[in-house]
Amino acid sequence: MLKFLKSVFDDTAQDVPADEAHAKALAAATLFFEAAASDGTLAPSELERISHLLITRFDLNEGDVTAICSQAQRRQSEAIEMSNFTRDAKNRFEPAERIELMEMLWEVAYADGVLEDFEANLMRRLSGLLYVDDRDSGKARKRAMATLGLNDT
Repeated sequence: MLKFLKSVFDDTAQDVPADEAHAKALAAATLFFEAAASDGTLAPSELERISHLLITRFDLNEGDVTAICSQAQRRQSEAIEMSNFTRDAKNRFEPAERIELMEMLWEVAYADGVLEDFEANLMRRLSGLLYVDDRDSGKARKRAMATLGLNDT
């Protein structure tokens, strides 16, 4: 029992962000995994896109990406609801950054080349929870599709 309690507290200590940049990357990565897993599969292309976004947009090295992805995937899989993650992201990102975050989320959702109904539903919900209006989310979606070389049909 004591070993279990110690592991719980040790595990919780790992969730404390080292700094604000790490906290923002972790908040975004958790939402990325939520978007990637929303269709019931976690495709290799989605994992690659998540890593790419964390490296290029959050200026992380591969070691940091591995650690953050592990932490984010665990947080996402253990969560009962995503409101804590969206609240965390909403509080950490400025309004313009939240639009960029939506663009990144659209990239993850489209990474496998197909937007499933569950993913589209999740993206609408995330947009509302992150206080990104439909027009800005739509523009972010188009930019993400262009980045991925997909046609808007």
